[in-house]
Amino acid sequence: MGDRHRATIDVGALTAIDVHTHAEVSKDGHASLSPELLGASAAYFKAHGHRQPTVEETAAHYRERRMAAVVFTVDAEHATGRPRIANEEIAESCAAHADVLLPFASVDPHKGRAGVREARRLVTEYGVRGFKFHPSLQGFSPDDRMAYPLYEAIEELGVPALFHTGQTGIGAGVPGGGGIRLKHSDPMLVDDVAVDFPELRIILAHPSFPWQDEALAVATHKPHVYIDLSGWSPKYFPPQLVRYANTLLKDKVLFGSDYPVITPDRWLADFAALDIRPEVRPRILKENAARLLGLLKD
Repeated sequence: MGDRHRATIDVGALTAIDVHTHAEVSKDGHASLSPELLGASAAYFKAHGHRQPTVEETAAHYRERRMAAVVFTVDAEHATGRPRIANEEIAESCAAHADVLLPFASVDPHKGRAGVREARRLVTEYGVRGFKFHPSLQGFSPDDRMAYPLYEAIEELGVPALFHTGQTGIGAGVPGGGGIRLKHSDPMLVDDVAVDFPELRIILAHPSFPWQDEALAVATHKPHVYIDLSGWSPKYFPPQLVRYANTLLKDKVLFGSDYPVITPDRWLADFAALDIRPEVRPRILKENAARLLGLLKD
């Protein structure tokens, strides 16, 4: 991996690490989703009028707050027919802001062996630190053997795989949900992945409504499965999620916002009022993610 792609993050200087932010627009103004799906997401999150920041603007936003952030897009070309934002562009933009940004990539599992080759190249040549999957948007079930060669490569490369789970604002309110099937984002489908790839680090993104208990079960049962808390204000977290975050999963729960539809400022303000033990709070905000992402050693 070239030196220019190595993270230069000073973990000790950070207040938090946000493991879930989106690159929604490319340098040439190309959006990752159609206007219909973007509009549905904005309406779902009551984020009307929010604009899609560039990666450079995201870097400035997090640097001002002494935070680091994981940045990714979603490659859903097979299901949507819409060209993706290039993973290479995101990785290069993050490399220019390596003091605060960590690039994840997204590879559509339908791309088969070409996708596997791409994943390997993105990690070894571009310093990508993990991969994002959105099964509902990408139109596949996480336990589909079609995706297994890609998981195998990611496991071998030693980087995490982050799976969207639960409800999604994308397509919400659009006739037929914009063709998006919620069933693909049941976290129990990721349990098979955790069994078949036992060394793969997996992040279940979001409080997994309506499958919160299933997500908690998988994360407590499988040693390398984590949960990020993005996409919801903490004041709406189910009580069992808060209870597990404070106890059994205190080392496996991660701060994530879902920026730009939810800002870190809003999320952290609501998190401050949540009944989280003082000794657990820094683990969720920074320490768990730092270890998972290889920024700290155990």
